[in-house]
Parts: sequence; C-alpha cells; structure tokens
Amino acid sequence: MLEGYIDIYLPDLKYYYNKLGKEYSKVNNYFEITTNAIKEMYRQVGAPKLNEEGIMQKGLMVRHLILPNQIENSKQVLKWIKENIDEEVYVSIMAQYFPTYLAKDVENLNRKLTKEEYQKIENYVYELDLKNGYMQDLGEHEEEYVPKWEV
Repeated sequence: MLEGYIDIYLPDLKYYYNKLGKEYSKVNNYFEITTNAIKEMYRQVGAPKLNEEGIMQKGLMVRHLILPNQIENSKQVLKWIKENIDEEVYVSIMAQYFPTYLAKDVENLNRKLTKEEYQKIENYVYELDLKNGYMQDLGEHEEEYVPKWEV
C-alpha cells in the first residue's frame, strides 16, 4: 500500500518479550507484529542510502528505547536486529527514558536508567559489532523538554 511512497522508515522496536508489550503497552503479540512490519519496511526501502553529507536519503533506521530494569530485553532486541536485518541498516539506541504520568507508579518503570544499565547496553553494542547507528548519551535533564500542559 505504501510501497514507492515512503523513502525512509523510522520504526520503534520496544519489546522483545511479548509479556512487556502486554504489561506496558496493552498490546498482544507485540514482537511478532512489529518485526513483521519492520521486515516489510526493509523490503520496501532496503539498506540506507546516504548523500555526500551523510544524510539518509532512503532506507530503514530502527529505534530502540532502553528501559530501566529491562537490559535483557534491549539485548534481545539488538540481537534480533543484527541477525534479521541487513547489517547496513542503522540502529538508534535511545537512553532518554524517564517516567511520566502513570509510569511513575509502575515499580519497574518509575526511574531513569542507571549508568550501569547504560554501560551494559553500550558494551553489548560493541560485542555484537553493530556497524551503523547511534547511541544516545545518558542524559540528566530530559524532563526539561516535556511541555507543561495547562488545562
């Protein structure tokens, strides 16, 4: 349906474990549905094509948000990408998680990442030898970028 109309896909792959998708996002079969969609996106646009300035013109970049207490989930997501998508595909690993709204009341989500959690994923990226992508620095001021919604 979208084939030929989209140049760049930027999907999120949050959960390897369906149990997390159900618990945190109220969705069944998250992993199977999302990975099938990502494979289709890759089929449509292929590996990234960059211009002379290094700006992507066409291709797939998969984003993953590291969640607190879920390091094994992140490792499995990154391993799946490495084993199932072309090594030329870019991965954007985000470390910006911080709890807002109802997440503040969820025991395993009610805090930001620790330096130790971040380091484990950074080390795993090197161990996997992911060729292309970005790993966001562990920040301290993410809350400042959330708009103050006045009702």
